[in-house]
Amino acid sequence: MTLRLVRREKASTRMAVLAPLLALLAAMVLNLLLFLAMGKDPAAVFHAMLLEPFSSWAGFSEVLLKMGPLLLIAQGLAIGFRAKVFNIGAEGQFILGAIFASAIPVYFPQATGAWIWPAMLVLGALGGALWAVVPAFWRVRLNANEILVTLMMSLIAIQVLNYLLLGPWKDPMGFNFPQSVMFQYDAMIPILLPGTRVNVSLLIALFSALLAWAYMQRSFGGYQFLVGGLAPKAATYAGFSEARAIWLSLLIGGFAAGLAGAAEVAGPIGQLQRSISTGYGYAAIIVAYLGGLHPVGIVASSLFMAALYIGGDNAMVSADLPVAAVRVFQGTLLVCYLAAVTFVRFRLDFGASVEGGRV
Repeated sequence: MTLRLVRREKASTRMAVLAPLLALLAAMVLNLLLFLAMGKDPAAVFHAMLLEPFSSWAGFSEVLLKMGPLLLIAQGLAIGFRAKVFNIGAEGQFILGAIFASAIPVYFPQATGAWIWPAMLVLGALGGALWAVVPAFWRVRLNANEILVTLMMSLIAIQVLNYLLLGPWKDPMGFNFPQSVMFQYDAMIPILLPGTRVNVSLLIALFSALLAWAYMQRSFGGYQFLVGGLAPKAATYAGFSEARAIWLSLLIGGFAAGLAGAAEVAGPIGQLQRSISTGYGYAAIIVAYLGGLHPVGIVASSLFMAALYIGGDNAMVSADLPVAAVRVFQGTLLVCYLAAVTFVRFRLDFGASVEGGRV
């Protein structure tokens, strides 16, 4: 008897919508066992992770702050994922965006004017896109695997950041800490919600979701991406350029990640630091898939993942949970979601087999 997956003739829309919820329940059950094995109180952990971020305006505002970069990066990555171009290097592109944006306040600390923070965002987006040029070129011209190349480029980006903050960009008045000078007031993105740290970059992220929806759902270019991902041979037969899809996928992903990096240094951080990214580039991969690679779904999944970020911090304090356990929960959630989606699209087939491969 053989066990195989057979694609369903038509996937259930209701089950596709329920897949993230089922994945969350499955992840909670699996992590419940982990927390018990660690000697932690699962009720306290889940309350801190899933409920506390929404229990106060201060906590929810921090969720919105984290949501911005996750949403922005995930929207850019999802476009490439739908075309089967897997950009795993958004973390490095985020860092390069932060570096490019920081060049203005670092080299022109006395500059003033309302043009500074918008210029930083533009420069950061270009920096992220430029960092994606290398894997795009290698994939198109040398057929190099973009997963490996983008991942390795992220490691290089970290070393570039370390060099700058330990060398030419190090704040001479920073008590030997590896960080740049504090940015001037005009280099900071305006606050969106008074009394919180939420800034205008959240609106930019939400606008990116609208653009992604219009491009992927209402444009011929988005249709080409979809066909290229689902049926590469049909796309080639129709004359859709694979090289163009690769270039656009990686450049859009790099542009979005770089923009998010620029918004981070010009927003809540206010300077360039070695800890500028807390894994946004990798977490955004989970966000993109939890949202079903759909622009609207990604808005919801980015809000949920942002709550996990804040809730994970709460759990480390109130429930004495190690940071590794928080990351395990995030990873388990992705695995459970991928399993759920697999059974939405496929069914198990138990077929009897005999010698020679005939039934």
